[in-house]
Amino acid sequence: MGHQGSRSERRISSVFLGIVAVMAVTGWAVWTQYATSTGLAVFLFVTSAWIVSLCLHEYAHARTALHSGDLSVGAKGYLTLNPLKYTHALLSIILPVLFVIMGGLGLPGGAVYIERGRIRGRWKHSLISAAGPLTNVAFAIVCTAPFWLDALDGVPQAFRFALAFLALLQVSAAILNFLPVPGLDGYGIIEPWLSYGVRRQVEPLAPFGLIAVFALLWIPEVNAFFFDVVRDVLSALGVSDLETYCGRDLYRFWQDTNGYCAIPQD
Repeated sequence: MGHQGSRSERRISSVFLGIVAVMAVTGWAVWTQYATSTGLAVFLFVTSAWIVSLCLHEYAHARTALHSGDLSVGAKGYLTLNPLKYTHALLSIILPVLFVIMGGLGLPGGAVYIERGRIRGRWKHSLISAAGPLTNVAFAIVCTAPFWLDALDGVPQAFRFALAFLALLQVSAAILNFLPVPGLDGYGIIEPWLSYGVRRQVEPLAPFGLIAVFALLWIPEVNAFFFDVVRDVLSALGVSDLETYCGRDLYRFWQDTNGYCAIPQD
């Protein structure tokens, strides 16, 4: 077995390829308005694209760890992009999808287990933690490219709204992930630079970090502030409130659609 692990450890899983296929087919259905229910097609497209981004987020952690010295990630199946291989399949995929369905919030996914003891150098540890949320940033930039490149001519309205909502999920996930809260990637970035004493005191709090963040987001003022920041980032990327609103409206196809966002059927 070579330095980068065997080929089977890095073969892309059929589970991931299946999710990508759903994303491609439903994306095409939204674009061409081929679907009988545009809302259902948007729902499937955004959900599958969101799961793809969760897989890539975890893959980025694992791949960076591999190059930093943790050769165990291959044997754990993390390089196959198979979401079922993560530490908590439930936390990694089902919970973030539920949060999107409930309220349109990009919840950071579950975790890949990195054997930190195998990695030398603080910068490497920081980079491993940063790699995940940077994937969400890259995804957000790609989703919003037609908006900030002023290239929306010819992009069907439903597809534009779907991209806007997907961008909202990526931006909110990136911001949440970068928070320096124990258990989140933002804390993982600064942790190597903290004293041993501080790290030891903070360590028991890690499992509760995400729960604490969500508890805070239930406070209306905190929630409003958080989404103002998300809105400002999206606005800087050329995405309007109306577009993200209509994207969410279409996504929740089981609810009565607001007249604002009605998509004319050919």
